[in-house]
Amino acid sequence: MPDINTWLPLLGLVAVLAYLLGSVPFGILITRAMGLGDLRAIGSGNIGATNVLRTGNRGAAAATLVLDAAKGVVPVLVARVAFGEEAAQLAGLCAFLGHLYPVWLGFRGGKGVATFLGILLALAWPVGLAACATWAVTAAVTRISSLSALTAAALSSLWLFLFGQGQMFLLVVVMTLLVYQRHSANITRLRAGTEPRFGAKG
Repeated sequence: MPDINTWLPLLGLVAVLAYLLGSVPFGILITRAMGLGDLRAIGSGNIGATNVLRTGNRGAAAATLVLDAAKGVVPVLVARVAFGEEAAQLAGLCAFLGHLYPVWLGFRGGKGVATFLGILLALAWPVGLAACATWAVTAAVTRISSLSALTAAALSSLWLFLFGQGQMFLLVVVMTLLVYQRHSANITRLRAGTEPRFGAKG
């Protein structure tokens, strides 16, 4: 292992590169490339896959979902191979922050759900699969994207301990709190019973 004077700059490089990858606004790039307009002027204005779906183009939404998840997967796997588990968790956190607060968009980004799930899948795939299944079951029952995301995030810490991945607890708690913060308006609408379901336009 390199000495600390070498190690710290390498971790800094991991953090910066992961943040920059996480900050790529794939939803905006895809909708613009497909002639679907400015995503920030559509629906909720969010840059994620759920809002891309409001354009009516399922292919664009699916591509956004996969690429936003990949923003969590790729930096985690690369950092793990190059520098180990601690660097992998750092890369995951920085990629997540990049998606939420992208420098290219004035630090106004997405809500982080796909990237969150991608990070979990890359760090501990059983936990990631359990979180994805939680999202899918909640979505099938309620057809409310935000509630599915909030439920998956809330239960992710439980899945950590059930699968013996407690070393990820702090990272997952921080990301979960950020997911809830980014969904504050959705939580207000859920309480009021006005949160739209899948397929709603506006």
